[in-house]
Formats: sequence, structure tokens, C-alpha cells
Amino acid sequence: MRFLISLIGLSACACGLEAATKGQVTPDNPTGIYQPGQTVTWNVELSEDKAPAKGEVSFSLRKGGLEELTKGTVELREGKATITGTRNEPGVLTLIVKYKAKDQPERVFQAGAVFAPEKIAASAPPPDDFDAFWKSKIAELDAIPIDAQLEKVDIGDPKIDYYKITMNNIRGTKIYGQLAKPAGQTRLPALLQVQWAGVYPLQREWVVGHARNGWLSLNISSHNLPIDKPDAFYAEKAKTELNDYPGQGNDDREKSYFLRMFLSCRRAVDYLTKNPDWNGKTVVVHGLSQGGYQAIVTAGIHPAVTALAANVPAGCDHTGKKAGRLPGWPAWASRTWQGKDEQKMLAAARYFDAMNFATRTPCAALVGLGLVDQACPPEGVIATCNQLSGPKQIIIMPLADHNGDHKAYDQAFGKFLEAQKKAEK
Repeated sequence: MRFLISLIGLSACACGLEAATKGQVTPDNPTGIYQPGQTVTWNVELSEDKAPAKGEVSFSLRKGGLEELTKGTVELREGKATITGTRNEPGVLTLIVKYKAKDQPERVFQAGAVFAPEKIAASAPPPDDFDAFWKSKIAELDAIPIDAQLEKVDIGDPKIDYYKITMNNIRGTKIYGQLAKPAGQTRLPALLQVQWAGVYPLQREWVVGHARNGWLSLNISSHNLPIDKPDAFYAEKAKTELNDYPGQGNDDREKSYFLRMFLSCRRAVDYLTKNPDWNGKTVVVHGLSQGGYQAIVTAGIHPAVTALAANVPAGCDHTGKKAGRLPGWPAWASRTWQGKDEQKMLAAARYFDAMNFATRTPCAALVGLGLVDQACPPEGVIATCNQLSGPKQIIIMPLADHNGDHKAYDQAFGKFLEAQKKAEK
């Protein structure tokens, strides 16, 4: 495995940061990677209205983002302080630093360090009937004709053929998406983009841009919704039938909202591999966050996928608490506010854990992660990456959070796509 280190964006990581307070918390090793037992020294530097901050900061050091190992306060000297920590086994340490200036709201800064990332293990094995369950769900899907319906749309560019597409999915639902390709070209590599969380329309450029670069490019919605309605349509759906959709059916593997979502991905690859313009070789699936989750899943349930790219993937390590670490979004079995049986949620979660699909994923992979990502905590993402059996590049972004500066991944992604095209020629 190649652990590639991003040194971009090491200047700061602060949550809720406003103009008056500036700051940075950086590890003494800029890669953020350490060996078990090695001490990390984080350098804290804060300013208030361009002058060195005064007073003290409080801190909490958490193992795997979950278990608090120590906490305390440290005095700022000319706006600077140091905090140290270590762990004796593979995993992640998360440092949370808080500072409150007079008459100002509290500021929160985060930093992280990872110890022996290549040795971080899965929190639990897949269920014994994992393969049997998904084989039965794929059979349910295969019993339904794809019935792909394409509507060609003139986008004002004669070099690009663009279509809206619908296909059948399980239980009377539809798959909605968009397809683009270079006009007049055939034998194209195929690229599937799957979507991050939320309820929203699809943007044409998401497929058109890749079509300009020579891809047969398909992008599908995560939901049983048309792709180009007014924003108010999606806002209403998010408030009503799709309100908290990640929690729908999360205590029953047969009713989980993610069941039809994942089968949508499977069917999308079926469509691409039956498309006469496909080159018969290359199928890449990529996505961000929830899209990264789907990318790993798709590669695990469709053998035609030759490569996956997942940035800050969600859905990793639903059983993470067993290993003393934070599980990733959507915190599947931790959603106690729903009033459901926690053990039933945990049992269902195991059939939808990206970590378990990764054990069935032999293709090439590119994965990006942030060491201060609280939505998709890095320890579970790394454990998931360690289950991938094919050639893989892991982009560790030491001070990146879930929505921060991901330039290192973006740069690697462009190169990764080009490599997939060249590898099959």
C-alpha cells in the first residue's frame, strides 16, 4: 500500500473560526504519521486581532476520536503552547483544543496523528451470511429488466452527446441520472460518479467535463427522484419523505434506505458494461463522502469495476465502537435518538459497512482521508483501506477535515483517472 502524504493546508484547522481569532495546531512531524510509542508534539499558535493570544487553552486527547485519554489546560506564552501525546498501538489520536478570548465565543481547533496506519485492523469481520444476503439482493435486482430510457438533450456543444437516463430499480423505484460521451466516439472507458449526502439536483458539468476528457460518463442520483427539478422541489423532499433518510430502515437489512441506493450503483455498472460505446475493459467508480461510500460498495458487489476513487468516504466502520473508535457517518448504530433497538441497528449496519465490502474489492483504489475529519473519522477509513486487496494509494491529509482543503486528493485523482485509461490500452 502507498500512503501518500498531503502537506497542503498545514497552516490551520479551526472549527467555527471567526476573523478576530486566528490559529494553527500542527504536529512536529508534518506527515502526521508516527510509530506506536513515539511521542507527538503539537505546536499551538493563536493570535487575537493580530496580536499573540493571551491566557490558556484547554485540550482533550482522544483515542480513535472516541475514548478520552487525557485532558487539561496549558498556558499560552506569546500566543504559543505545546501539547504532547502518544499511543502504544496502531490507530489515531485526535487533539481538540479550545480557546476563549474575553468577550468572544469559544474557538475550537483540531489536529490528529496516526500510528502505524498500515496495521490498523477491522473492528469486526463481515457477517457469516454477508455474501449470501447480497447475492439474494442482486438476484432480486436482476429479475427486473433494466429498461433504460434515454432522453437526448441539446446542450449547445456538438462535440458532446448528453442524455438524461432512467432505469428500473427494485420494488417499483427508479434510477435517475445523466450520461455524456464524446460525440461520434466508441470504445470508451466508463466512469460512474455517485453522489455525496443530501437531496439536490445533478449538475451537467459533472458528466460533461469527463466526457470532454474521453470518458463514457454516467452520474446517478442517490434517490428515487428526477435530476433537474427546481431547488424548492428537493428542499420539500428533504423536509418530508427524505427527512433523515440515512436513518430510514436502519434496524432492518431488508428495509434500509441504502439497499436500493447500493443496488442503483450495481445497476449503473450493468448499464455501462452493456453500452455499445464501452471499450469492454475499463470501469471506474468515484465519489465524495457518501459517494465514496458507494464507490467502495460498488467495487465490492460488481466484478466489472476495475478501479475506485473515494475521497473522505462515509459508511466505514459501523462497528467501530467495538474497537474503541468513532464509526463513520451516518453513525448507523449510534442513532439512539430514533428510539430504535441499538442492537438491531448494529446488526443491520454490518451488511452495509464499507469495510465489509472492501474485503471483496480487488480492484485498484485511490482513497483520501483527513486526520481531523469528524464526520468520517480517519481510523475507520484507514481500517477499511487495509481490507482492500488490490493496488491502492491512500492520501493522508494531516490537517484536513471533512469539508476542508482536499487539493492533494484532487491532484491525485486526475492522475489516477489518466492512469486507468492508459493501463487498458
